[in-house]
Amino acid sequence: MPASRDFTAAASAERPLLVGIDVGGTSIKLGLVDSRGETLAYQAIPTHAETGAADAADRMGQAVRALYAEAGVAASDVARAGLATPGPLDIATGMLLHPGNLPHWHNTPIRDLVSNACGLPVRFANDANAAAYGEFWRGAGREVRSMVMFTLGTGVGGGIVIDDVLLEGCHGCGGELGHIIIDCHDDAPNNSLDILGTLEGYCGSYGVTGRAEAALARGDASSLRKRTGDGEELTPLMIAEEAEAGDQLALDVVLDTAKYLAIGIVTAVHTIDPESVVIGGAMTFGGAGHPLGERFLDRIRSEAKSRMFEALRDKVSIDFATLGSDAGYLGAAGLARRDAP
Repeated sequence: MPASRDFTAAASAERPLLVGIDVGGTSIKLGLVDSRGETLAYQAIPTHAETGAADAADRMGQAVRALYAEAGVAASDVARAGLATPGPLDIATGMLLHPGNLPHWHNTPIRDLVSNACGLPVRFANDANAAAYGEFWRGAGREVRSMVMFTLGTGVGGGIVIDDVLLEGCHGCGGELGHIIIDCHDDAPNNSLDILGTLEGYCGSYGVTGRAEAALARGDASSLRKRTGDGEELTPLMIAEEAEAGDQLALDVVLDTAKYLAIGIVTAVHTIDPESVVIGGAMTFGGAGHPLGERFLDRIRSEAKSRMFEALRDKVSIDFATLGSDAGYLGAAGLARRDAP
């Protein structure tokens, strides 16, 4: 989280207070948040996924009590907790089904484990959806009534918020924007679920590196060849570094990623007609203020507008997210806030 964050003092916090928990494959972020979305206290603990969900839930409970002590509040001041985890999940039953990055947590009643450990009722959500709600509530979407968010990383996540309501769907699969089909050809790349032609297959990190690997295999000239030949792993970060250094193949891979993402964005815009599209996650090629990140965003905007209804081209904003890794715990707390009495 940003080192410059100024925590809100408990005395000026607006009740009820809420806890937001964002579970990742390597770390769990927890924040004590007031009803305006101001953070009073924050902790990050290692996931230690191999020790199982029950052990992690117990440590989440300990961390929550540490948040209370840090902020100087009583447990009675806290109304609810929000819990964000990777999917797939069953929101109605609180079950974590079979997330790829938490193999020891499959088919676990994670909501109830965390609720018992923390002593709080828990609102359960998909991590990408929670991040989207966080950006809507406290970040890039806070001035709009409807927003779509795409998160770029190993995969492509998403979230849709309309009039302060997170669209989760009747089976908990709403907002799975990474699985929009953008290529119907039989030779389209598979995604992580072996589905052909999805946005994630082109814009997830493995899709980005896959296109670079294919170009190198064709014999295309690139400074990437020397680095991989020296034993370095080809990653999106390496591609970004070489693009910044002037390598044309690397730059083409970045800008092609922008084009494919724009196609997915247009599909979402023509389906939902939101005020705002927000792009976040770990793979934004430097993001806002960075020359390559800004070039990436400019290409997304130009490619999207060229395919969008003319009436929407100057009305739907496309911008980077602003909350970074805070979005998940803030969004989880914000969703809990909606359920608080």
